[in-house]
Amino acid sequence: MRTLWKYLLLISLSWIGTGWAEPIVVRYPRAESLDDERGEYGYALLQLALAKAGNKYRAELSQTSMQQNRALVELQAGGGRIDIVGTMTSIEREQVLLPVRIPMSRGLIGWRLGLLPVQRKELLRGVRKLADLRAFSTGQGHDWPDLRILRHSGLVVYPVAVYSSLFGMLNAGRYDWAPRSLNEIWGEARRHPELAVDQHILLHYPTADYFFVNRNNPALAENIRQGMELALADGSFEHLFYLHYGPGIRRANLDQRVLIELPNPLLSPQTPLARKELWFSLSDLSRLR
Repeated sequence: MRTLWKYLLLISLSWIGTGWAEPIVVRYPRAESLDDERGEYGYALLQLALAKAGNKYRAELSQTSMQQNRALVELQAGGGRIDIVGTMTSIEREQVLLPVRIPMSRGLIGWRLGLLPVQRKELLRGVRKLADLRAFSTGQGHDWPDLRILRHSGLVVYPVAVYSSLFGMLNAGRYDWAPRSLNEIWGEARRHPELAVDQHILLHYPTADYFFVNRNNPALAENIRQGMELALADGSFEHLFYLHYGPGIRRANLDQRVLIELPNPLLSPQTPLARKELWFSLSDLSRLR
C-alpha cells in the first residue's frame, strides 16, 4: 500500500496553506489487528474527501483498534471516541446513524468471491445457479448485514462472533466456504495461506459501504459529502479506487465466472442506484485492460 500512502501525502501537501483555522479532529476506527488492511482504503478516501472540502476537519485513527460493532456503538453513543465509521449499509444502520450516501467502494463490497480451504479449492466448480449454491454452508460475521442477505436467498449461514475467527473456523470445516468481497478477499487470502480463492463463481447483490456519522453531527456529514462529490467530479475518487482495487479486480477474472445475482432486502429506498457513476459494474472491466 506504499503507493496509496504516497498519493495521500501529495493530497495533504497540496492543501497546506488553504487559509483554514486549525482543523477539527475527527476519529476513524483503527483496524481490528495490525495486519488487517480493510480500513486502509476507507481512511484514505476520508482524507481525500476532507482535503477536497477544504480541510475544515482532519481525520485521525482511534487510539485503540475496534471491532465493527463496537465502533458503531461508540459512534451512536456520541462520546467522541469515534466520529466516523465506514461500513456496509442497512436500513437499520441508516435509521440510527447519519449516512453519506455515496458508496465508498462503488458497491464493490457486494461483489463476492469464495474463500475455501486449499484442499477443497475446487468445491464450487460445479455450481451453475443459486440452487446449487444452497448445498454448501457458509460463515459470516454475526452482526454483518451480509448474514441476513445470504439467508434471505436460502443459503445456510453460520454466524461468527469475531472477524479473525472466520478463517480458522473455515479451515477447520465448520462451514464450507466464505463469500468475501473483492475489496477484502485478496488481502485475507495472503494472510491465510491455508485458504484459497475460488476461481469459478461470482456472487453479487446490490449494496454499499458508506461513511456514517452521529445523527447530531450533520455538518461533518455534509462536509464529507461535498468533498466526495468534488473528488468524483475531478476524477480523484476514481483514481484512488482503481489505485487500490484495480489489481484485485483484474486478478479476479470476473467475466470468466458464473454470475449469481441475489436480492438485498436490507437496501434502503434512498440508495442512489440511479447514479450509475457511483457504482462498479462489469462494463468497467474494459478500463483495466
